[in-house]
Amino acid sequence: MLFLVFEIDNERYCLEVSSIIEITPMVAFKKIPHVPAYFSGLFNYRGTIVPVVDLSVLISGKSSRPFFSTRVVLVDYEGIDKNHHILGLLAERATETIFCKEEAFQPSGIEVDEAKYLGDVIFDEKGMIQRIRIEKLPPETIQGYDFFALRENNDITIL
Repeated sequence: MLFLVFEIDNERYCLEVSSIIEITPMVAFKKIPHVPAYFSGLFNYRGTIVPVVDLSVLISGKSSRPFFSTRVVLVDYEGIDKNHHILGLLAERATETIFCKEEAFQPSGIEVDEAKYLGDVIFDEKGMIQRIRIEKLPPETIQGYDFFALRENNDITIL
């Protein structure tokens, strides 16, 4: 299997390439008020409005830095409505890929209820790499969406 490797706070993570639609340079996002900090905003991807989640904020609480290697990774996400949607994931230093077998991943031994998207780990000559499981991103972060809408109490509803 092929994986895209990226960094968050000097730690390495990976995404399975088979779920990636396209990788684009960082662009300006339309900010949405009253949303959780890990939402960078929206952008227009070939006529489709795409929400972007900053993986650095989600995992470390720090915003992705605007490196030349910071990318928007567009992924195919199956929402709770069972439809497929495009989701943008902002990732720093997304510059390399690795090939490894599924069996090479090992359980981390720690599961955090608020971070079930943090998957198993593999090792290479540079150290440990943890898999991000797109399908396990928290439901309050991503639910089957097409557009964002603010509810009367200023919470976000993802339609």
